[in-house]
Amino acid sequence: MLATHKTHQEQFNNFGTILMLSAWSFVMVIASFLFLYLGHLLDVYFETSPNFMLGLFFLAIFLCVMRLYQEAWKKIKES
Repeated sequence: MLATHKTHQEQFNNFGTILMLSAWSFVMVIASFLFLYLGHLLDVYFETSPNFMLGLFFLAIFLCVMRLYQEAWKKIKES
């Protein structure tokens, strides 16, 4: 009985990890588009070509990847 309960708990933990990774991919896409749009608005306002747009895009990607790395490292330490 205990072994069956442990197996179900491990399956639930694996599902939670997969759900966390898919949620971070969704956040990365939304943040990228949001920062691209804000960068485009700043570029139009200040009349700079793609400077703000590319800078904010790479900032969004970098922040999301670093945050994902921190979450993954925390999950590894928990198991």
